[in-house]
Amino acid sequence: MQLSESGKSDASFSELQRQFAAHIRNPDKHPKPEGVEERRMAIYRELFFNNIEGFISGGFPVLRSITREEDWLQMVRSFFAHCHCQTPYFLEIAEAFLTWLNNQREPQPWDYPFMQELAHYEWVELALDTSEARQSDVAVDGSGDLLKGHPQQSPLAWSLMYQYPVHRIGKHYLPQQPPEQATFLMVYRNSEEQVKFMETNQLTARLLYILSEDNHLSGAQALQQIAEEMQHPQPEQIVAGGLSVLQQLRDKEIILGTLQ
Repeated sequence: MQLSESGKSDASFSELQRQFAAHIRNPDKHPKPEGVEERRMAIYRELFFNNIEGFISGGFPVLRSITREEDWLQMVRSFFAHCHCQTPYFLEIAEAFLTWLNNQREPQPWDYPFMQELAHYEWVELALDTSEARQSDVAVDGSGDLLKGHPQQSPLAWSLMYQYPVHRIGKHYLPQQPPEQATFLMVYRNSEEQVKFMETNQLTARLLYILSEDNHLSGAQALQQIAEEMQHPQPEQIVAGGLSVLQQLRDKEIILGTLQ
């Protein structure tokens, strides 16, 4: 068996690393490795936890601002102790936190009813801000006829629906019950690399979904399908109103043009 420079076997060194990592994650459950000075161990514990807490706070600033200090730190410590991230990329810590929040975390009495939706909305902003996708990934005619051609959505535009108006939540607005109407949002990154959002409605969300499902549909065909679903007596009104919506979406670079 080969020896490391410290004189320990490779197996012993791996075990030391395992003990070190386990203690860093959850010092209340796992004792520190033997022979490591407590003062140095405390520095490592604080350094690792503060790094993780800083990344999560930066990724979820609204959730952080509305959560009591002790509750927030307890939640991050629980994530740090129980979630074993597989990624080496710091930017993906936020996604790992969101997954843990939705699937593994035990609910607490202080939880906001909108917490998971708010966390998802905040993660979307970060995901779009750091996405490597580009508008140029799609071949479009920027001035194409939106009724005759297929209106093409930007790969940097996400259509979202929430029970709560997550874009309004803050220290002065903490709803305990969802409103009667769901919230439809479009979050997008424009050509100036700015992440923005706009509130839409169910019909706009439905239109974008129909178009995303079939690249052969023209704008007019998609709008006529919506008119049929609504059993609207004057489908031409839906087509005219939908054209206006598509033009607004193109102005904001949510729709990039028509597919070539």
